[in-house]
Amino acid sequence: MERRCLECGEPIRGRTDKKFCADYCRNAFNNKLNKDSRKLVRNINNRLRKNYRILESFFLEEEKARIPKNQLLDKGFHFEHITNLYTTKKGNIYFFVYDLGYLPLGNDYYMLVKRE
Repeated sequence: MERRCLECGEPIRGRTDKKFCADYCRNAFNNKLNKDSRKLVRNINNRLRKNYRILESFFLEEEKARIPKNQLLDKGFHFEHITNLYTTKKGNIYFFVYDLGYLPLGNDYYMLVKRE
């Protein structure tokens, strides 16, 4: 029985465990296979980068800033995309995008912080 490439269907020569006729076919096959998961990861990473740039834009000279929620929203900030949480001993929960974070203060204000 002749073995055929999983991507293009061409006959395969060489090792008996070979599945593809060339690197191009192997890459094309795996790119198709992982397309959906990569799209999701790419979209989330793009939103994380955008959130980071937005938070970073408020840190000019100080390491803390008090910002109204609407300023974050106006710049396109997505509150559901964070990288980690930090809970203080007092029970305050900081939401972080890498080393930049925010603490909800109430009345639609947020304290922005930078972790050293």
